[in-house]
Amino acid sequence: MTENSAAPGLRPGERGPEDAEQQAIDARNRRLARAGVARAERLLVSSYRLSSEQEAFDLLRDASQRFNVRLHTLAETAVHLPAPRPGTSSWVPDRPRPAAPPLPVLRAGERRLADDSGVLKTALQRTLHITGAEMGNVQLVQNGMLRMEHHTGLNLRFTDYFTFVGPSTTSCAQAAEQSRQVTVGEVATSDAFDEVSRRTILQTGSRACHSAPLLSPRGTVIGMISSHHDRPLRHLGAAQSAALDQLGRQVGRWLVWHRNTTVISALNHLHATATR
Repeated sequence: MTENSAAPGLRPGERGPEDAEQQAIDARNRRLARAGVARAERLLVSSYRLSSEQEAFDLLRDASQRFNVRLHTLAETAVHLPAPRPGTSSWVPDRPRPAAPPLPVLRAGERRLADDSGVLKTALQRTLHITGAEMGNVQLVQNGMLRMEHHTGLNLRFTDYFTFVGPSTTSCAQAAEQSRQVTVGEVATSDAFDEVSRRTILQTGSRACHSAPLLSPRGTVIGMISSHHDRPLRHLGAAQSAALDQLGRQVGRWLVWHRNTTVISALNHLHATATR
């Protein structure tokens, strides 16, 4: 079949059901990704009397790049804080910056743990080492959903479909709702998934999976790390579960620290730029 020819049974220019499904997934991901940033833009336009949402986006982008913070993380934090007041010197009052919480469970040098991206990547690598898997992903909570931040060994169809996960029949969503580790020993027969999710997981080569939450110091789920296994899996051993529990608490505590320090500094920089 040539590059421009139609699939069998389709007229030239027609798209098959798989193309239509992918288009729908792409549109959903764009809509959800845009929604969080758009809320922050509207907040900035209202608070600082900006001329447009583009001006608000430029402020977010500049602060994101200057402080090496994901734009969607900055936007998510902004909309959950009290609105900024233009007459004040900062969005959030300055406080002494505490030292970063230690991450001994990750067994990595400071260079690899310099920012949230490095911490999440290293946490995923450590999780796969603990579980003996070669595929996995890490998600953070955003606007009541789980948003995929890093992955390894998983194909594009999987990562596109699970870019955003809401309260649904997936094991990672169930682990988040229940604030506990969840093992799916056999994806093919488990009732943890709807059929589309099951097919998407199986086609990437995963036959079993395990999800462990990232917890704030108050015990709130702020993310999820999942390993995917190429063969059916029994429940993890007690030592593996304990190691993942320790990892989830240490990484969760570090992520809260990062949001309360680096991300807040980025927002205070944005505030200073908008009010000068």
